[in-house]
Amino acid sequence: MNPGVEIIQSYFPNISEKQIEQFTKLEELYSDWNSKINVISRKDMDQFYVHHVLHSLGISKVLQFQLGTKILDIGTGGGFPGIPLAILFPDAHFHLVDSIGKKITVVKDVVKQLKLSNVEAQQARAEELVRKYDFVVSRAVTRMANFYPWVKNKIRKEDINEYPNGILYLKGGEVDEEMEELGKSYVVYHLEDYFKEDFFETKKVVYMPWEDKR
Repeated sequence: MNPGVEIIQSYFPNISEKQIEQFTKLEELYSDWNSKINVISRKDMDQFYVHHVLHSLGISKVLQFQLGTKILDIGTGGGFPGIPLAILFPDAHFHLVDSIGKKITVVKDVVKQLKLSNVEAQQARAEELVRKYDFVVSRAVTRMANFYPWVKNKIRKEDINEYPNGILYLKGGEVDEEMEELGKSYVVYHLEDYFKEDFFETKKVVYMPWEDKR
């Protein structure tokens, strides 16, 4: 088995053969695309499974998405965190959005090659979207004070998961000062509590429940 996939399996021992196959195929697909356009920084491809796949799956250590959960991934880039999460949660629905067309081209191809029927990829700006979702996920595309206005009217009122609907944001370094700018409640989860690799020492998931449900 691919050593990167072995790391994934060590943290997610219940994944199926099909999921193992999908995770395995990811590296080949991204390496191929990376040779054409720079989707992932070259140095990061060496650590693809830890820096991209496992990092994306950190969200699942905070919350397990229930059947039918709708998740919006804003600024998905090449498909992170959305694609690894979509592999892990085949019964949830993922809408991956980025304003850069060539990145969405990559995402659409990866989704097709992996036969991920629970993923829709679209080139769009966050503020153009009109649908509502249970959760918005992202890998720190901007400061939360900028991000929040894009998504504040996109969260559904009815909760179907263990936690109230809201934002799950992958972030590195200090987060408190940035989060305090908004004056809203939030919880920080440290990924070093779940994953032993050095990369996760400063990595966090910030969960911001949706308070204003008018």
